Amino acid sequence: MGAGVYAWTGLLQTPQLRLSAIQHRLPAAAAFSGRTAAWLHGLGLSPGDDPYEVTVPSASGVSARVGVSVRRSHLTEGDVLVKDELRITSIPRTLADLSHRLDLVEAVVAVDRALQMHLITLAQLNSWIAARKGSKGIVSFRRVAELAEPAAESPMETRLRLLLIFAGLPRPEAQARLYGKRGEFLGRVDLFYRSPRLAIEYDGGTHRDSLIEDNRRQNGLLSAGFRLLRFTGPDVLRSPDSVVAQVRAALS
Repeated sequence: MGAGVYAWTGLLQTPQLRLSAIQHRLPAAAAFSGRTAAWLHGLGLSPGDDPYEVTVPSASGVSARVGVSVRRSHLTEGDVLVKDELRITSIPRTLADLSHRLDLVEAVVAVDRALQMHLITLAQLNSWIAARKGSKGIVSFRRVAELAEPAAESPMETRLRLLLIFAGLPRPEAQARLYGKRGEFLGRVDLFYRSPRLAIEYDGGTHRDSLIEDNRRQNGLLSAGFRLLRFTGPDVLRSPDSVVAQVRAALS
């Protein structure tokens, strides 16, 4: 487990156990941060893809350790919380750190996930950013927050939305509720352009499980005069230009 730290050999070597062992060897003011904190918050980022990340005070004499990435930064009292006996950076501080570590799209995916899980609201996020005007990296984090969408329901939906925005297309509504001419509810679509009545759906694994119901809903939307485009993960990740071209053509 590390020099001076021991564990019963019968214990399962879980990330939680390894993090607990690492914490015993850190100064009291240190906290797990970045991807590691995101995983502990339940944001879905694996802590095993990279070394575990910790943030220590700037003046700390802690050196790098095998399997641990040490970052030096000032942590205020509000930047840290305790979860499952581990000191980790708060949700806004974690998301701010991720906005520096990840590319723009994946940083927005993480923020959308936090909003969807109700770990923070967009108003709280913007308030946190406003209170740190002029701080290092806050401009990039503000850009991430501007692109965030509380209604987003999956990472691929977020990636599809950003693909369209970055291509210069208007920002679509997320999770729009659509109604027929008599006011009857027809369904909820992932993305929607209201004026051209264009609905866009991302078909993930759940679509295969609800194919009959999805087809029935699609027929209802088409009968009511809505247009519908459907895309899959391979479309978004491998053929982004084709996705943009189809949406652009439908909008024009």
